[in-house]
Amino acid sequence: MDYLNVLLKALQPVDVIGKRDRLVRRIDFDSRKVEKGSLFVAVKGVQVDGHRFIQSAIDNGATTIVAERLPEKLEDHLTYIKVANSAEALGLLADAFYEQPSKQLQLVGVTGTNGKTTTVTLLHDLFTALGYKCGLLSTIQNKIGTELIEATHTTPDAVSINALLAEMVASGCSYAFMEVSSHAVDQKRIFGLHFAGGIFTNISHDHLDYHKTFKAYIEAKKGFFDQLGKKAFSLVNIDDRRGMVMVQNTASKVYRYGLKNMADFKGKIFENSLLGLQMELDGEDFFGRLIGRFNAYNLLAVYAAAVLLEQDKMEVLTALSGLRPAEGRFDAQFYEARKVTAVVDYAHTPDALENVLETIADINDGAGQIITVVGCGGDRDAAKRPKMAKIACQWSHQVILTSDNPRTEDPEAILKDMEAGLTPDQKPKTITISDRRQAIRTAVRLAKAGDIVLVAGKGHEKYQEINGVKYPFDDKEILKEEFSV
Repeated sequence: MDYLNVLLKALQPVDVIGKRDRLVRRIDFDSRKVEKGSLFVAVKGVQVDGHRFIQSAIDNGATTIVAERLPEKLEDHLTYIKVANSAEALGLLADAFYEQPSKQLQLVGVTGTNGKTTTVTLLHDLFTALGYKCGLLSTIQNKIGTELIEATHTTPDAVSINALLAEMVASGCSYAFMEVSSHAVDQKRIFGLHFAGGIFTNISHDHLDYHKTFKAYIEAKKGFFDQLGKKAFSLVNIDDRRGMVMVQNTASKVYRYGLKNMADFKGKIFENSLLGLQMELDGEDFFGRLIGRFNAYNLLAVYAAAVLLEQDKMEVLTALSGLRPAEGRFDAQFYEARKVTAVVDYAHTPDALENVLETIADINDGAGQIITVVGCGGDRDAAKRPKMAKIACQWSHQVILTSDNPRTEDPEAILKDMEAGLTPDQKPKTITISDRRQAIRTAVRLAKAGDIVLVAGKGHEKYQEINGVKYPFDDKEILKEEFSV
């Protein structure tokens, strides 16, 4: 709880009407969650405008209203605060209400199309191994130390982020690592947070259902670095051609990492196998348990961030060598009885799928067949569907197109979109099976000794969403069942 006149110091309101010394018990932007003594912020969302629910919030007990447009009729016993941008005001108020938790620990954000979850998870695990208590905000899960908290969004809302960070501070965390999605930047969910640093992994076509254009998507990612302060660091993948675009307008200190180009932190791969990566990392020999070129970038980013956070170089390398990938990220299992390797990966963009398949092809080196099971989600960017199918066929000997999370779309329509990307010579090696379990079963039946089966798209997810219902579904468990038959 806090007094409104204290919280108001965080804002530059256009107008304040009513008492300023009012007690604020909580901050809400969802009128259904409002309780007596709440401060309600009316935010214009993507689908719903919170200004429509101001009266509902008042009816539920809100005593302070923050909005861009105030109601025509004002009630004498309430306080009304007019602001230029409600979403920004929500971030600033949440930060003040929870006593600026992001200033009380070292908060590092990671953004990019691919690699966000692996990078933040590795950072959390690395700093834990170095002896620190850390917080984690990721797609898979949130953590306060070792305590697991369910994650519902890649980046939560501003109130939830600050509440989580405050819990982390209260429990003794000194570092926190979070994924920063393009949606979160665009919707101001990270506004008001104080970052010690930001990491850019890469960018490729994704989320165009939301951003509409690739330019807008790039601008959203760039917006994260635009808001970093001069005491923060920006760490960018210099091998991505848009790496330096991200930091054109940042006030932060810029550092570069890469495998190909001149960089502040340089890496070189010597050997890539199912056992892991043998590489040179910042001038030192290093072996890590993660697999693939894309993971070499992730490891390099994590190492560089740790050094920029003033950790000992050799201690970081030692701890990093023992870390494992995040769940559902190039999750490989060798089935001894069949002599077949199965890989489960979250790859759900063209670039991510190509990275995984290129890694498999490199490891496989022509020894066996590559059989890929892949689908595309419904109610999402449809433009990537034909690209996903085409890439799967370019790198695989056999492809099974199937459902991912169809959500409210017809699975058959999604599959037709994917099939449209196939060339005439690719069609003979493609099978379309809309039932995902049956598709995985078929891939297992086709696999012979020495083959590699890739099941892509869902990774860590334990459900399949169909017409608004989430049904239990775990790619890893289904593979295990099918290989045991």
